[in-house]
Amino acid sequence: MTRAKNSIRESLGDKVFMAIVYITLTIALLIVLLPLVYIVSASLSSPSAVTSGKVWLWPVEFSLDGYKATFKNSRILTGYTNSFIYTLFGTLISVTLTILIAYPLSRKSFYGRNVLMIFIVFTMIFNGGLIPTYLVVQNLGMIDTRWAMILPQAIAVWQVIIARTFFQTSISDDLVEASEMDGCSDIQFIWSIVIPLSKPIIAVLVLMYAVFQWNAYFDALIYLKSADLHPLQLVLRDIIILNTSGGGQMEASEMLKQQELSNLMKYCLIVVASLPVLIIYPFVQKHFVKGVMIGSLKG
Repeated sequence: MTRAKNSIRESLGDKVFMAIVYITLTIALLIVLLPLVYIVSASLSSPSAVTSGKVWLWPVEFSLDGYKATFKNSRILTGYTNSFIYTLFGTLISVTLTILIAYPLSRKSFYGRNVLMIFIVFTMIFNGGLIPTYLVVQNLGMIDTRWAMILPQAIAVWQVIIARTFFQTSISDDLVEASEMDGCSDIQFIWSIVIPLSKPIIAVLVLMYAVFQWNAYFDALIYLKSADLHPLQLVLRDIIILNTSGGGQMEASEMLKQQELSNLMKYCLIVVASLPVLIIYPFVQKHFVKGVMIGSLKG
């Protein structure tokens, strides 16, 4: 017994449209991929090859001198540790606070939720500005402390909106009523029911907050005075903009070598700084698209 094959013949217009889509995506891929390939290739090349501009898509005079110098620099190791601390605890605090704010706002039984949501959205459009924010952080005694990198930017309004919409569409009122009939408290319901059912949106929040915390440097530039508290991105800024990887007086030849090594370290540090985000993404990618799509629906 043979099965009839039902196939839909694509029209000429559909074929042209798909060809344009593939060409556009290919061009976009090349635009994004080529700079990344160049940075990786430069980081694996010799300092002289990078300075002379010989590197393009493949490493020239393969060398790990840049990575050796990168991990020998005490400032870079300190910045890496600080960024890890800020990202870990900042993401944990931000995700926790976002869930605790977004879930009550998603419940119709929460009195005044629309008014509170208006005030929350208002802060996304209007803010006090840099100087008032600095004065608040200063009066709270957080200047030159790790808390200055975690608390002032702990909650993002856009993430609250996404999480609130997710809870509205995924956590039904019937489920809440059933848990109340079983004697489940609000905290127990959030911990036992809401969080296990909200893995997609939690993955989205973790990725968004983690990337933000890892790449943050402006708050450190304003609030942190001690170099021991600087995150990796601020160290990267010093190397790229100020072009410094060491100090002290030296001869012209040594200064030239130091300059070449400094140029090479820029690319090595970009690679090192990007690795944590690239490592995190595969673990949350399967939930990321689902969480964004559900959380972006109009609630």
